[in-house]
Amino acid sequence: MIDLGDEPLDRLHEECGVFGVYGPGEDAANLTYFGLYALQHRGQESAGIAVSDGERIRIHKEMGLVAQVFDQENLQDLAGHISVGHTRYSTTGSTRLPNAQPMRFEHGQLGPIAFGHNGNLVNTAELRADLAEQGAVFQTTTDSEVIGTLLSRTPGDSLEVVLRRSLPRLEGAYSLLFITRHSLVAARDPLGIRPLCLGRLPSEGGGTAGHVVASETCALDVVGAEFVREVEPGEVVTIDATGIRSAHIPKAVKAPAMCSFEFIYFARPDSVMQGRSLYEARVNMGRELAHEAPAEGDIVMALPDSGTPHAVGFAEASQIPFVEGVIKSRYITRTFIQPNQRLREAGIRLKFNPMRHVLEGKRVVLVDDSIVRGTTSRRIVEELRRAGAREVHMRVASPPIVWPCFMGIDIASRGELIAAHRDEAEVCRVIGADTLRYLSIAGLKRAVREQSGEGFCFACFDGAYPLQVPQQLVMDKLALES
Repeated sequence: MIDLGDEPLDRLHEECGVFGVYGPGEDAANLTYFGLYALQHRGQESAGIAVSDGERIRIHKEMGLVAQVFDQENLQDLAGHISVGHTRYSTTGSTRLPNAQPMRFEHGQLGPIAFGHNGNLVNTAELRADLAEQGAVFQTTTDSEVIGTLLSRTPGDSLEVVLRRSLPRLEGAYSLLFITRHSLVAARDPLGIRPLCLGRLPSEGGGTAGHVVASETCALDVVGAEFVREVEPGEVVTIDATGIRSAHIPKAVKAPAMCSFEFIYFARPDSVMQGRSLYEARVNMGRELAHEAPAEGDIVMALPDSGTPHAVGFAEASQIPFVEGVIKSRYITRTFIQPNQRLREAGIRLKFNPMRHVLEGKRVVLVDDSIVRGTTSRRIVEELRRAGAREVHMRVASPPIVWPCFMGIDIASRGELIAAHRDEAEVCRVIGADTLRYLSIAGLKRAVREQSGEGFCFACFDGAYPLQVPQQLVMDKLALES
């Protein structure tokens, strides 16, 4: 994404990725390291791995990217065959080491347990206050610690029993991975808001060497695991020496509501969810957009890389050539805030450099996956015009985002959203495009081949939340900092 210096980033962010291994005889830490690499797009603030060797649990976690947190020496210290790894983007709690995961808690009957959490609870404050009244003392400012504290105070002779007794108290999104000294346990919320899948590690003899659980199938691919199935909404899966067991959270009969933005943007395009290729789903979104909102253009382009499949679909359906209009540097992460406009724009061009010989004199159709605040879109349009584009027609492969999310996306209020109080024409004027059109909700449903919309959450587009959310429609992710 473009770095806008001191302007907010015009991209949605969600919380994290989780990856776990149960593999007797396997180097679980190194497998998890590669799995987290594949899930780096789901969070870049911190990374960590916890490993059990059957006797004790060791954890290593630090702030930064996976490659910055781990090296050969600390991976060697994480000896064991059971592991859970985590890469974080914060939606509850600030960006600091105590909030990094995996987290660890002690259970009176089960001993040490480490876990990672992808998602966001909407009843964190109430649960935390209740636990504090019971004497709990909190060391972090995350909803994840609230989950761990609740579990540590829930009796049970197995983690499966503890989860079945405690998880009904949680409201919101949670895909959870736990390790005990002897098992790997996965749990997914009844709505299935965040993804979670199960894979099999094949042995050299053709049998099974172990199992893997991950946020996305792309992480299974990286470690050579075979996809088995998705963890079902409301399901608890236990993997140990006796095999695999499945149970369901009591009173968890709710219609699934996976976040539609996993299909639009969050998950990697080489992942598969609900039996659908995400790359093909995104190409379909571009095709639907071309049918709904055709544009008179000479070339179709995307801002690499997230909008590329959508732009490919638009170009195919409209029979307008797809071109690379900007070149993205693969070696730049974030640029720091520069003291003046000239240097700030230089920082932007480090990441994305428009190609004048491709753009000059052309009517450009710019396809992107979404518009959040509008700051990035405005800057892209400016850069394309500066490079000689005659016209810029913006096409967005998702509906207007007009409502905040409370289930794992970092949107705190409607005030942050450019489309919340502006119509299409007004947004077009703000970003400086010649024309602007969005994909409709109906078109999005057609693209994911679920025209009824069942199985998905579209709340950020239509305000129809699948569970009760704060009445004031505002959630401060730093609310627990005080």
